[in-house]
Amino acid sequence: MAEKKNKRFVVTYSQDLGTVQIIQDILTGVNYLRTSDSGLTVLVDENGKPIITVPESKEKES
Repeated sequence: MAEKKNKRFVVTYSQDLGTVQIIQDILTGVNYLRTSDSGLTVLVDENGKPIITVPESKEKES
């Protein structure tokens, strides 16, 4: 039997029955905006850099 893999992406925010979501890559911490009608894009800050949330696993290592 194949080994069960952990999920790499998690939904951290959802609005309007899932039409707008913020999805986090739990390995890199990069946040993405997903909408039901336009796809997926990386979220950036005011300087154009990706918004990164430190994954919980890396917080524990500190």
